[in-house]
Amino acid sequence: MGPRPQPPADTAVSADVARALQEDLGDGDRTAALIPPDAQLQTRVISRESAVLCGRPWFDETFRQLDPSIQVSWRAGDGDTVRPDREICCLDGPARAILTGERTALNFLQTLSGTATLARRYVDAVAGTGAVILDTRKTLPGLRLAQKYAVRCGGASNHRIGLFDAILVKENHIAAAGSITAAVRAAMLQSPGVLLEVEVENLEQLEESCRAGAHRALLDNFNLRTLKTAVARFKGRIELEASGGIDLDSVRAVAEAGVDFISVGSITKNLQATDFSMRFTAACPD
Repeated sequence: MGPRPQPPADTAVSADVARALQEDLGDGDRTAALIPPDAQLQTRVISRESAVLCGRPWFDETFRQLDPSIQVSWRAGDGDTVRPDREICCLDGPARAILTGERTALNFLQTLSGTATLARRYVDAVAGTGAVILDTRKTLPGLRLAQKYAVRCGGASNHRIGLFDAILVKENHIAAAGSITAAVRAAMLQSPGVLLEVEVENLEQLEESCRAGAHRALLDNFNLRTLKTAVARFKGRIELEASGGIDLDSVRAVAEAGVDFISVGSITKNLQATDFSMRFTAACPD
């Protein structure tokens, strides 16, 4: 296994957490205020199912913002596979702050672990084929960088982060420009050196994209037969990315067709949150 993926900058994580805490806290936690201010609490987080862990920086930052004296001791790292009933981490500190931060911290952990877990399933499904699993921009609003990090923790790769770091020419862009060739030429003049991809719906459009000089073609909803034809004719001339309606049942066959990339929106859009629970304990083991 390679080096662990790098999370977003601390400022981005801090902003995510501050926004989430404000959403939950408003003008204060009225329930936690029932607890004596000097009460201390020791608790641990347990995984209830198998998953790929992700979200430690957001979990830690939640409690740092509430009370820096809270100690969080981790038993697993982002990108690690965890099993049911495994202790993930242990917390020790002021009871009010731990109780206040519990749901926000677990929300980050369960959402990002769910993303990483689904990404890993797709990566495992295409193992040995050479195809690279990519995410898309179909992310939870406000959590794109976090989910993109979770995708990397699951072993998949990121497509463009946003509209600013790559060009993807789609049907409406082509219509407005007049043709694929015109759109590609305009893109090359405007942003030389930036990844330039064209979404194509048939082999004729793929041929035009290739001749125009696009770096990559997004093969939109190609069936397996047409995918294999595209690979036979164009692989090596232009990068080939399959997309559209691909799920865990079909992704292996798409990969075996020989494409370079497979983009899957459901990794970030249709995830199932991982089930974690926070349990009180008498003492956190060393």
